[in-house]
Amino acid sequence: MKTRIFCCLLAAAVATGMYAQGGTKSPYSQFGLGVLSDQSQGMNRGMNGVGIAMRVGNEVNTLNPAAYSAVDSLTMLFDAGLSAQVTNFQEGNVKQNGKLANFEYIVSSFRLFRKVGMSFGVIPFTNVGYSYSTSTLLDETNGTIYETYSGSGGLHQAFVGLGWRIFKPLSVGVNASYLWGDINRSVVSSSTSYVNALQKQYSVSVSNYKLDFGIQWEQRIGKKDAVTVGATYGLPHQLKADPQLMVISTNASTSTSDTTSFKLRDGLKLPLMLGAGLSYNHDNRLIVAADATFQRWGTVGEPTYNSSTRVYGLSSGQHMSRYKGSIGVNWTPNPLSLRYFDHLQYRIGAGYSTPYYKINGKDGPSELSVSAGIGIPIVNFWNNRSVLNISGQWVQTKATGFIKENTFRLNIGLTFNERWFAKWRVE
Repeated sequence: MKTRIFCCLLAAAVATGMYAQGGTKSPYSQFGLGVLSDQSQGMNRGMNGVGIAMRVGNEVNTLNPAAYSAVDSLTMLFDAGLSAQVTNFQEGNVKQNGKLANFEYIVSSFRLFRKVGMSFGVIPFTNVGYSYSTSTLLDETNGTIYETYSGSGGLHQAFVGLGWRIFKPLSVGVNASYLWGDINRSVVSSSTSYVNALQKQYSVSVSNYKLDFGIQWEQRIGKKDAVTVGATYGLPHQLKADPQLMVISTNASTSTSDTTSFKLRDGLKLPLMLGAGLSYNHDNRLIVAADATFQRWGTVGEPTYNSSTRVYGLSSGQHMSRYKGSIGVNWTPNPLSLRYFDHLQYRIGAGYSTPYYKINGKDGPSELSVSAGIGIPIVNFWNNRSVLNISGQWVQTKATGFIKENTFRLNIGLTFNERWFAKWRVE
């Protein structure tokens, strides 16, 4: 048992070292900390990411650490997933496609003590990845200025969580995460006969913690039915990161460069994050769940360079509170049947979220998403509880006057469900 747990920890450590940066190509990742990642796993993704009030003992659910207490004493869960996506970017009559494949997560969960479940793993937090150019005609004398915008990186989190079932209806939990990553952005302006070339390079390195708390109340309303209410709380705090900026001006006539460096002390912060969920479970056949989340990004300043005053500092009013609502359904024909196809899990979901940043004083794009998926049991001589989770998700990101994105994402996750802790009896 100890050897197998060590192998899981080793796999998570290897995944941490191999973790891919920049799981997006969206130009909107240049704002804030980047594009916020979907932190759900295989089963939840087919239901469009719901899970705050879900309690299922055969899947890892990191959306609420209180759910870890649902894992039974004989189970060791190990879940790894990847995704591939195609995004269509549209601005007016101009369209362009971008393709991307990315390793997503690796998580595990098991019963640590009586009534206490444990989970650990690596999941994404934000992604940054974009590259595009614009042109501006100044006048006939100064000509046209071309600007190239590019960025890469993102933030990730390695976590360890505990879930404790205090008494039969009530469970509480906590996730303690190590948040790390580098974010790099640059803006390069070309020169003309009378205008100097200008280059601005932004960079920041994050190495800090993240704490999330959860609670669930599961109420039985009959022999086959249960209703669960859940809530989560993400601790707001400074990330103790120092964003840096280099402004390089190159003379158009002499080609000499002048560099000015700026450093902003303690310029990044995590906001207050709240979540609430409700789920209904009928005989482990039908699960209907809904989530609502709130993130108070409006209290977070944005590192901004003022070219007229040549000051690099925190600017307020660049962020706004983010709201998200999702609903999902999971249906299994007959979990107790001996027929294989009665154990397939069919999933659908939908959701809507508001932006957490502003663009030139206007609200950024909102997101509309729908998903569908299937859980396929893996049956063999020694294991009939593991599941292959496959889901597809369509996400539309748009706002009036800005680029519209239509993304189709394919998620593939494999959940190993092993009876590692069973004791053999010889008679």
